[in-house]
Amino acid sequence: MTNLTTNKSILDWVQDKIELLNPDSVMWIDGSEEQLEGLRQEAFKTGELIKLNEEKLPGCVLHRSALNDVARVENRTFICSEKEEDAGPTNHWMDPNDCYKLLYDIARGSYKGRTMYVIPYSMGPIGSPFAKYGIEITDSIYVVVSMAIMTRMSKDVYAALGDSNDWVRGLHCKCELDEEKRYICHFPQDNTIISVNSGYGGNVLLGKKCFALRIASNLGRQEGWLAEHMLILGLENPKGEIKYIAAAFPSACGKTNLAMLIPPKYFLDQGYKVWCVGDDIAWMRIGEDGRLWACNPENGFFGVAPGTNAHSNFNALESTRKNTIFTNVAHTADNCVWWEGLDKNLPEGATDWRGNAWDPAKFDKKDKSTCAAHPNSRFTAPAINCPCISSEFNSEKGVPISAIVFGGRRAKTAPLVYQSRDWKHGVFVGSIMASETTAAAAGAVGVVRRDPMAMLPFCGYHMGDYWAHWLAMGEKLGDKAPKIFNVNWFRTDDNGDFIWPGFGDNMRVLNWILARCEGKADARETEIGYLPNVEDIDTTGLDISKETMADLLSVDCALWAEDAAAIEEFYGKFGDRLPAELKNQLATLKPTSASNQKQKPAPDFQGQVFLCAKHSE
Repeated sequence: MTNLTTNKSILDWVQDKIELLNPDSVMWIDGSEEQLEGLRQEAFKTGELIKLNEEKLPGCVLHRSALNDVARVENRTFICSEKEEDAGPTNHWMDPNDCYKLLYDIARGSYKGRTMYVIPYSMGPIGSPFAKYGIEITDSIYVVVSMAIMTRMSKDVYAALGDSNDWVRGLHCKCELDEEKRYICHFPQDNTIISVNSGYGGNVLLGKKCFALRIASNLGRQEGWLAEHMLILGLENPKGEIKYIAAAFPSACGKTNLAMLIPPKYFLDQGYKVWCVGDDIAWMRIGEDGRLWACNPENGFFGVAPGTNAHSNFNALESTRKNTIFTNVAHTADNCVWWEGLDKNLPEGATDWRGNAWDPAKFDKKDKSTCAAHPNSRFTAPAINCPCISSEFNSEKGVPISAIVFGGRRAKTAPLVYQSRDWKHGVFVGSIMASETTAAAAGAVGVVRRDPMAMLPFCGYHMGDYWAHWLAMGEKLGDKAPKIFNVNWFRTDDNGDFIWPGFGDNMRVLNWILARCEGKADARETEIGYLPNVEDIDTTGLDISKETMADLLSVDCALWAEDAAAIEEFYGKFGDRLPAELKNQLATLKPTSASNQKQKPAPDFQGQVFLCAKHSE
């Protein structure tokens, strides 16, 4: 096929890569279903893809990555800014000139005997003010068909670009899948991403974390917008009014579940609905009305399969019923797929993610090596499949954000929900986000891991500068800035059991959050921000006492004193690039959390909660 554009910057770049990689042929991807189907048929013949049961899973395929290539590799991921200090202490850095030479030496001639695919794609609806365009070169059909799901992949990108040089360059080379020579490198000054020796989604679908967060976060700083690791959901009340929330959570904290939440029956019967705009990434800009508007730049879901089932996330499971790519899951005897947690029926005659016969009699859920599906196995599903996909999903203007929510997994420290005092305090709340390791994670249990704004692995520049950019955005937004909140679904009792039911019942907390944004809900002031009164959270239909709610909404000053010390140590990593405002916010927390006496909350006759805090009247 001949090339599809006259854009000189694209043609020159592609020609340069042809000379470097030496492919046998070049295919310019146009995004048409006819072309994609031809590629799938080719991949079925080579075994790169396996066609699944057309009656039960129409349009679905199975893909297996190499055994040494099953997850993102943070230790092989680099930000190659011109100055090392600009990458910051939370990123790996390599000199860009040295890195280009290293990568080109690895990639040179690696396409010999292979086809080069040139993929035009848009992050965000083509033509939207949010849209950013990219070209990815790859030698993998899996990448082409996955990018067709995850992005707006179309020859229309060339028309949108015209002669512009404003596009992100992406080069992917499978090479020999050598993990010792595996690199995922970002060059923010050149808007370039290079990935070599990997075939796994998170390392090779360059529109995703590489572009949409690491490169885009830097673009956002330069251009005055935010690229965030956030879900976007719309909550519709019985009057038909929809308010939108953007929320950031570290892994294993229920992010996708919240994005596709199904309200409890009590709320469904009243007419409440939840609409998913995005489950992973939000780009946010200040609109003409001065408010913050958000767009999901992706076009699909790249979700973790194990644990996804009709109970945990019905909408996510339904999204995988057609035109989905399953990676590293089990292949069943009836040519379907299975993974741990899908159901309790261990399949007979299945093939595991490695391609070997799987014996259910040897399965031990405590031993991951006996699993049929890899613990990080994935589904790549079109967002349009989701039963609760928002009507605004393809909106060119995005959706207005009323609230920003941060969250983590804390057994005792953080209450169920609290509101920041203002935007600056909210940035502080996001900057100290943390989760505690669980028994399911490797290493010690209960270790606190800081993950500011859930962006620690994804911020493409110095995190101190990132926080400064957040503070600057707040200055621009002024009194139209969204309110900022923190939630913790994972508070436990003295036996280690979760107190809050979670899942769909998290909507009860979202209702309070949106009511606060509209000035329709009460709160009390504490050392850490504004908390609901016990009666402010609607617990109708829940078997939960006022005493338990009081515990969920309590502040343990001794634990916060410990946390303040840990925050100060964490902040020390960022040196003089830590914004002074965050130092000030920490300084106000330390004195108020200095008490080492835990004061147990108890509801009074009005349902108010007394704790080591001052109360608003």
